[in-house]
Amino acid sequence: MGQSVVKRFDLLTFANALHFGHRHPTATAMIDSAIATSDRWSARCLRLNMAADQGVYRQLIKAWSARARHYHALAHLEACLVELDSVRSAAIRVAEIEMALWFHDAIYKTYSKTNEERSAEWARLFLVKAGASSDVAQRVQRYVLATRHTADGLSGDAALTVDIDLSILGMPRDAYDAFERNVRKEYWWVSHQRYVHGRAAILQSFLDRPFIYGTPVMRERYENAARDNIKRAIAELA
Repeated sequence: MGQSVVKRFDLLTFANALHFGHRHPTATAMIDSAIATSDRWSARCLRLNMAADQGVYRQLIKAWSARARHYHALAHLEACLVELDSVRSAAIRVAEIEMALWFHDAIYKTYSKTNEERSAEWARLFLVKAGASSDVAQRVQRYVLATRHTADGLSGDAALTVDIDLSILGMPRDAYDAFERNVRKEYWWVSHQRYVHGRAAILQSFLDRPFIYGTPVMRERYENAARDNIKRAIAELA
């Protein structure tokens, strides 16, 4: 295989390990040196011509690391960043997508219906205060809002942001099953009957779409596996 193909394979293998929810020693070393670091955060801020606020970086890491999170945790952010690195050539404004990923589940309460709105507003306020242009702030806000997964017909960087967030759906069976278990842990307070009904409806909504993934690169990579995983998950809920 060529060097670029090997690099892409390594990134996707690492993303799978992060999605699975555990880290072998090599993965841990990679995280320490390359994923969700203050250096990476600073580089993306500078790429958007704005101040690299380390205080906001620490707030984000603290939010993503909250004890109540089992899937929507720091490993999910890291997996999204790794996934982005593997599809950078498909992005129009890659730094804006990355900023949206840093914030997309920054505020996450399972009992709230406004997580994405609050996360998006946090992103917008930070970007404006840090010196980003209003156009950049509005686009990042829009990408975060798109991760509500309620809008049809997304395109460009908004679609790619959403597809990266949904990459877990197309992961190998063990990683996907760990995802389902961890989501259930986050909703520990919901009764079994209510959870099964709500979860099945959400999963079915993905199957009812013509395509789960809005971008060609992610559709080719994950569409078939995602549909297989979701069908199996619905059957196991019954």
